[in-house]
Amino acid sequence: MTTTASVISDQTWSRADLLACLQDRDTPLHFERCNFDEADLSRLDLRGAQFTLCNFAETSFDRALLSETRWAGCRARQADFGLADLTNARFQDCDLNNTQWTRAKLASALFTGVKLTGAHFAEVSALGIVFKDSLLVDAHLRSLSFRKQTLAQLDFSEADLSGCDFREAVFEGGSLRNAHLKLARFEGADLRDADLGGLRLANAAQFKGATISHRQAASLVEELGLRVV
Repeated sequence: MTTTASVISDQTWSRADLLACLQDRDTPLHFERCNFDEADLSRLDLRGAQFTLCNFAETSFDRALLSETRWAGCRARQADFGLADLTNARFQDCDLNNTQWTRAKLASALFTGVKLTGAHFAEVSALGIVFKDSLLVDAHLRSLSFRKQTLAQLDFSEADLSGCDFREAVFEGGSLRNAHLKLARFEGADLRDADLGGLRLANAAQFKGATISHRQAASLVEELGLRVV
């Protein structure tokens, strides 16, 4: 283990180890290349902590205090963030596939370059949450609001977007291919750069009031068996 000021690196942590460390520190900690795999970190106060290149596979953060935390290059497949407070947390280039976020507080949280395939965001408090350049394939995102956001390179393929609010959002690339869109709203949205593959006339009404390209419109017309020339 190497410790410089508040930076701790190259150590495997258990709950007991971390509790002892937190008791001896008055300032937020910065962990580098540390291993927390399968640890029970539920209810711990880690506000303001920084995690760089750390591992959290199947780690429990249930009800943990994680506001203002910073996560860079971390791997946390199947970690549980249920009921955790992640207000203003920042995730950069992390692997968060199949993570659970049920009823987490995610106000003003930012996810950039993050893998969230199969992630489950149920009943979260997410006012101001932002995703950029991230994979949300098969993610559960019901009822989240993306209203008036610029959505840059977000892959929502096969995601559950039921009840989501995309009004006046601008899609810069990304995909809605085969996404579940029941009751989603797109009035005023600009979808011209998005992949709408799998869209059928039966659910085209979901995009009422949105702007699509000539190419996208042609794909819908072709479903009727008409030729577009």
